[in-house]
Amino acid sequence: MKAFELRTKTKDELLDQLTGLYKELFNLRMRHASQGLPNPLRIRSVKREIARIRTILREAELGKTKLLQPKQSQTRTKDKKGKEHND
Repeated sequence: MKAFELRTKTKDELLDQLTGLYKELFNLRMRHASQGLPNPLRIRSVKREIARIRTILREAELGKTKLLQPKQSQTRTKDKKGKEHND
């Protein structure tokens, strides 16, 4: 995933993706050590994706980049006449 695509995600989404990438990297290393991988270059690409996400999170921490805020869910209710409105 490109850096500009990652900047459109919220901090929570980036952290979730980072956790998944760390798990994938662990699994790739284990398989590589035990039986070998059909595509060992995948380890390199996962490590680079981790570095991209960590860089974007650090930029946001330093104030160089602003991450999107999570959208707050709006509750929609209906009044007695059946018309919808936001609370």
